[in-house]
Amino acid sequence: MAPRKIIIDTDPGQDDAVAILLALASPDEIDVVGITAVAGNVPLPLTQKNARIVCELAGKPDVKVFAGCDRPLGRDLVTAEHVHGKSGLDGPDLPDPTMPLQDQHAVDFIIETLRAHPPKTITLCPLGPLTNVAMAFEKAPDIVDRVQEIVLMGGAYFEVGNITPAAEFNIYVDPQAAHIVFSAGAPIVVMPLDVTHKALVTQPRNDAFRALGTPVGIAVAEMTDFFERFDKEKYGSSGAPLHDPCVTSYLLRPDLFQGRNVNVMIETRSELTLGMTVADWWGVTDRAPNALFIGDVNADGFFDLLTERLGRL
Repeated sequence: MAPRKIIIDTDPGQDDAVAILLALASPDEIDVVGITAVAGNVPLPLTQKNARIVCELAGKPDVKVFAGCDRPLGRDLVTAEHVHGKSGLDGPDLPDPTMPLQDQHAVDFIIETLRAHPPKTITLCPLGPLTNVAMAFEKAPDIVDRVQEIVLMGGAYFEVGNITPAAEFNIYVDPQAAHIVFSAGAPIVVMPLDVTHKALVTQPRNDAFRALGTPVGIAVAEMTDFFERFDKEKYGSSGAPLHDPCVTSYLLRPDLFQGRNVNVMIETRSELTLGMTVADWWGVTDRAPNALFIGDVNADGFFDLLTERLGRL
C-alpha cells in the first residue's frame, strides 16, 4: 500500500515534537505532505520555529512548514508555558532552524492540498487547537467532503479537564473552532485525555529512549524529563502522558487502540464548562455519532512502537 498522506497541524510542544518525529520516522506508512503551525502551547512565532527545529532534528529539512493562525477565532490566546517552558520545547538544547518557513499561509495550504489531491486521500492530524482546520473549512466548505479522516488529539470525558475543571487544553483554547470541525461532517477520530493519560512515560520507558544513544533518542528523553515534572506533581502519576503521539501511533497501529463511535459536541457558551467535549459515551441522546472517541490503549505496544521508530532516525 502507498503511504498515507497527512497534514500535521501542530503547536509544538514536546509531545507534539514526539508525534512529528514518529511520523517522519515512518515513511513507508506515512507521507507528511506538510506541517502547519498554529498558536497554542506557545505563540505562533515559536510554534512555527519549533516545527522546523523538529524536522531538522529528524534529518528531514525538506518537509514544508507553514505558519497559520496566531490567535483563536473568537477570544484571546491562552498558552501553556507553565507546562512546556518558555520555548515550548524546553529540555534539550536544540539549535535554531536553518530550513525556511514557507510563504503560504497554513490555511491556504490546507485548502490547496485537499483540492489538489483526489478526494479521501488526505488525512488531517491536528495536535493543537483547531483554529487552522476550522478556518479552512469556513473559507472553503467544498474541502470537507475531500478529507479522508481527521485524527486529532483533544478533549476528554471521563478524565474531564486539564486546563479547567471541564475542558482539555486544545479544545479550550479555541472552542469555536472545535465546534466548527466537529459539526462539519468529516470522519473524526479523537484521542482524548481518557486515552493519553494511559500512555505514561515511566522511568524505564524514558530510559529506553535515552538508550537509543542518538540525537533524537536523547532529545526525546530530555523533553520528557522536562515536562513530566508538571504532570507528576499535578496528577501524582508515575510519568507524563504522551498525548500527541497517540495520533501518529493510531495511523500506524490502530489495533493498539479501542474506542466507541459516539456523538461529541463542544460547549461554546458556558463560563463554567467552556470548551468541554460532551461525549455521549452511553448513548443517552438521539444525537447521531460523529466521532470515534478513543478510550483505551495498549501502552506497552505504544511505547515499543515509539522506541523502535525513533531508533530509525
